[in-house]
Amino acid sequence: MQNRYQTYIPENAIDIVQYLIEQHHFTLKIVNQRQTKHGDFRKLPDGRFQITINNNLNKYQFLLTLIHEIAHHVTYQKFGSVQPHGKEWKTIFQHLMLPFLQPEIYPKHILPILANYLKSPKASTDADVKLSLAFKEYSKEKGKNYIFEVPYGSLFIFKKTIYQRGNKRRTRIECLNTSNKKVYLFNQNVEVKIHED
Repeated sequence: MQNRYQTYIPENAIDIVQYLIEQHHFTLKIVNQRQTKHGDFRKLPDGRFQITINNNLNKYQFLLTLIHEIAHHVTYQKFGSVQPHGKEWKTIFQHLMLPFLQPEIYPKHILPILANYLKSPKASTDADVKLSLAFKEYSKEKGKNYIFEVPYGSLFIFKKTIYQRGNKRRTRIECLNTSNKKVYLFNQNVEVKIHED
């Protein structure tokens, strides 16, 4: 396992990540995609610590998710059980990410977006639309569009269901489910397939 993660992160980040893994003693498992999370940290029944990261993330998102989870581990070691994404975790996450905020690791246009996100990081990177979109340009599925690219009133397919694009609210977009006639709010960076009549 030790070296398998290296293909998932930017090459110039490998040495720093290796140092963090050796310093903080945990098992890193790369797992199949989960719909609800990119990664997690947990204490196993035998007392060991484990971090899991989804295998479908691009290398920039994988790295950020890995450091996010290492921050949970360090927070637990330092403070015990505290609020999962509270001030202790935010401070440690910011501190751990600092060495990675360089153009040799992250593309130049992502750095200011990432720095802005790290001022007050959220539980999920997907909650930051600008950062999520910046990452998705490195992993966007072929033949798909973001909802914000779908013209108003047009039909699109999401999870085998046909929706009609509606009005944009502050951060999300109203979309009508054509089957049950209910309106759902979508994040504007969700990937969908345009419905061809």
